[in-house]
Amino acid sequence: MSDPNVTTPAKIGALLLSERSRLMPASPIRKLVPFAEAARKRGITVYGLNIGQPDIPTPPEFLAAVRAFSAPVLAYGHSQGHAELLTAFSRYYRNIGLDIPVEQIQITTGGSEAILFALTIIANPGDEIIVFEPYYTNYMGFAVEAGVKLVPLATDPGQGYGLPPLEKIEQKITGRTRAILLCSPNNPTGTLLSREVMGGIADLARRKNVFVLSDEVYREFCYTGKHTSIWEFEEIAERAIMLDSISKRYSACGARVGCLASRNKQVMDAALRLGQARLCSPTIEQIAAARVMDLPQSYYTALADEYRGRRDTIVDLFNKIPGCFCRKPLGAFYFMGTFPVADIEDFCRWMLTDFSYENQTVMIAPGPGFYATPGMGKNEARIAYVLEKEKLIRAMRALRLGLAEYQQTH
Repeated sequence: MSDPNVTTPAKIGALLLSERSRLMPASPIRKLVPFAEAARKRGITVYGLNIGQPDIPTPPEFLAAVRAFSAPVLAYGHSQGHAELLTAFSRYYRNIGLDIPVEQIQITTGGSEAILFALTIIANPGDEIIVFEPYYTNYMGFAVEAGVKLVPLATDPGQGYGLPPLEKIEQKITGRTRAILLCSPNNPTGTLLSREVMGGIADLARRKNVFVLSDEVYREFCYTGKHTSIWEFEEIAERAIMLDSISKRYSACGARVGCLASRNKQVMDAALRLGQARLCSPTIEQIAAARVMDLPQSYYTALADEYRGRRDTIVDLFNKIPGCFCRKPLGAFYFMGTFPVADIEDFCRWMLTDFSYENQTVMIAPGPGFYATPGMGKNEARIAYVLEKEKLIRAMRALRLGLAEYQQTH
């Protein structure tokens, strides 16, 4: 006869699962990958427009530094970051007009860790962060990890996903609000916030004594207008935290090198202690990253020109698909498109499981995962124009034909 006081393994397993693990969302960017892999095994070419993985070659200076690493021991690095990279970041910022000394920079393991560090530093469990939806889907995952609540404010697709009026933003601020989280140029919408809009947010943060977390990963990808950094508003020097990454501008997503920057000494002290807790970011990748931070302006100009051409190509083709619409994004390399379907998740999956044209199909990221508000994004998807133009043309042809067939059968 079993002892009722002894916990069975099944019960132990159930008890070990946390509420945090239950709430952690699946990535809308990656959750369809098994279907794409199955399609590829069937011999189908899948154009991956679901993820922001550029196909631009990583600068040879970066790869050469990786190959040249010759230390006899791959040892731990400094928790703040490799000295050469810290200096290179500071110099890079100075070249774009931002005075950010080394002591105000914390190297992180990708921009992802920079966001997680920032949330952990400024907010207690249960505190609130205002975000504008649709937003970068992993913000939700980081919020779950940090135990904070995202408070969403919707933006209007018809108006290019610009921010709502300041009075509406102010109405969302409560006693538990710790920050307003911005991303410009924006992932997933491509929206570029003007200096006037950024200044309004800075003034609101000053009046309400909240932080501004500014995700500026895509600053080099501006096609109409100029990027404005939160760092430029000295009136909120103690409340501004800038988040950055080398992934996109140097086509080095796998390196996992980013940084957090702030003039607030308490923030930087806390960031260093978080860095000490995870010991250090990858050493070889930091050394390699330092080698590309001084690339000439011509590199960034050519990069923006290439993506501008891709944007113009794909937006024109997408808007010619009956029932589809998007506004031309001003920056980054994404847009949120609307589709004449009731369930975008089903359509995106169907494109991988049931459709191909000349053994080709396309993979895009369903919209609901970019929203915190239930029911939003059911007819939207994020499309990343990270492939060369000819592949984008083929992908849009497959999307057009697939959508027509889907509508007929559903």
